[in-house]
Amino acid sequence: MPVHFEDATVRIHKTVASPYNNNAYIVVCKATNKSLIVDTPRDAAAVLAEAKDTEVVSVAITHGHGDHIEGYADFRAGLTAPFGLHKDDAGRLLPNVPEFSLEDGASIEVGELSLKLMHTPGHTPGGVCLLLGKHLFSGDTLFPGGPGKTQTPEALKQVIASITSTLFTLPDDTHVYPGHGTDTTIGEAKAEHAIFASREHPADLCGDVLWQG
Repeated sequence: MPVHFEDATVRIHKTVASPYNNNAYIVVCKATNKSLIVDTPRDAAAVLAEAKDTEVVSVAITHGHGDHIEGYADFRAGLTAPFGLHKDDAGRLLPNVPEFSLEDGASIEVGELSLKLMHTPGHTPGGVCLLLGKHLFSGDTLFPGGPGKTQTPEALKQVIASITSTLFTLPDDTHVYPGHGTDTTIGEAKAEHAIFASREHPADLCGDVLWQG
């Protein structure tokens, strides 16, 4: 299995799935071989193949947009582990119901690993990020170059506040693993955001916004 990151305690796999090039992650506790899957895009078989030699104990869905839940039924059919989604996005999964809610400040235990949940609304009301030491699974909250797409100016302000008040409190060398595309770090994101913050912006700004655009 291709490994995205590995050290003495954790192994992280990244699988690019679906027509939208979603990143699904598998976080494996090396001491126990227990694992967590992050997100449920289409092409569940490819993700589950990466996880098949581990004991999947939880599935965390970073937010409720269709491309991140499109494979839910196939993941559900292939696993006995509980699935989690923030309560503010749970309605997007209907008629399915997640087994637990990803609440801000709570933790998900994966063997000897503990991932902290961070509620980061804006891209969707129930968007969350998962933090494991200096590894942040950011869903569509934060990408290299900017935040996830927003539908209204108010949502853009909200996701920027989530990033600056929550994610930017993390160390600069925190690795950021987004829901699409390549990795970044908190330090790189801070530097890019500083350029954005130094400029004037129209009051109706929203959509696909780049820090340096």
